Amino acid sequence: MRFVSALLAAVVLLALPAAAQATARIHIDLSRQSMHVTSAEGAQYDWPVSTGRPGYRTPTGAYRPQRMYVMTHSAKYENAPMPHAIFFRGGYAIHGSYETSRLGRPASHGCVRLAPGHATILYQMVRREGASILITGVAPGRERPRDGERLAHRRPRYGNGAAAYAPPISPYEAPLRTWSVYPLDGQ
Repeated sequence: MRFVSALLAAVVLLALPAAAQATARIHIDLSRQSMHVTSAEGAQYDWPVSTGRPGYRTPTGAYRPQRMYVMTHSAKYENAPMPHAIFFRGGYAIHGSYETSRLGRPASHGCVRLAPGHATILYQMVRREGASILITGVAPGRERPRDGERLAHRRPRYGNGAAAYAPPISPYEAPLRTWSVYPLDGQ
């Protein structure tokens, strides 16, 4: 299914009129945690990135930049800085990250992170030329989520059944069904 989606996205990009192809091409490979950029002027770059860590995903598919900010902050994730942000789908963006030691492996909440200097180069290029963004692959060590689905945070499983770990039920405690799903909540 992913192969078909990637193939369809590639066909769509190749079928665009010649004038529309005079833009930067950005290919993000989730499997390799890398970004390959080809400028309309011919320059090429290969950079390590960090994409969605376990429990979060980076959407795959073909996109165009929707909005861009020299500096913005994430309202959802503790006001985290997002320098040179290029938003491509809702709240998902390609942006610089000061956590450069984590580049090359999944580490984000779904955005595509890259080194601040690389983000600056990319931002200026996209502002000048426009861009097509293609995201393919599956992040290393990840389950394959369906398109549009965010992997739920997994809680550890305990023994053969959580009911063995539930305290006695009283009117003031969570029902057994809650304990069977989340055995350690409320402790």
